[in-house]
Amino acid sequence: MKKCKKHFKKFDQINVIPFIDIMLVLLVMVLTTATFIKQGVIPVNLPEAKATQKQDTKKEVTVYVNAKGEMYLDKEKVNLATLQQKLSAISKDQTVVLRSDKNSKFQDFVSVMDILKKLGHEQLYIVTKE
Repeated sequence: MKKCKKHFKKFDQINVIPFIDIMLVLLVMVLTTATFIKQGVIPVNLPEAKATQKQDTKKEVTVYVNAKGEMYLDKEKVNLATLQQKLSAISKDQTVVLRSDKNSKFQDFVSVMDILKKLGHEQLYIVTKE
């Protein structure tokens, strides 16, 4: 009687194609279920308001006041004198958006409002959280 010899092939490679397929399916699932939220570059913790309406604005200038009292005009750090100079250079009809941190000093908010009032800017939005 003949003995049947089984020849085993040496296992020296791994087939990674099924692994890649599974990883691509998982990647697609994660990307389709993830929420992408656009936020400002400068972290500001906004105060809350009960009655708000979202306004559509065309071209706007944004003034940020953070909790440390630092002021930014369109992501550029400024002081009060520079802020007044740069705001005087823009048109009075252009919309100004004020984003003030709820933990910032009220005096910083009032200083920015005083500058805007002195320069005659009446298109002003104060951003809050709903």
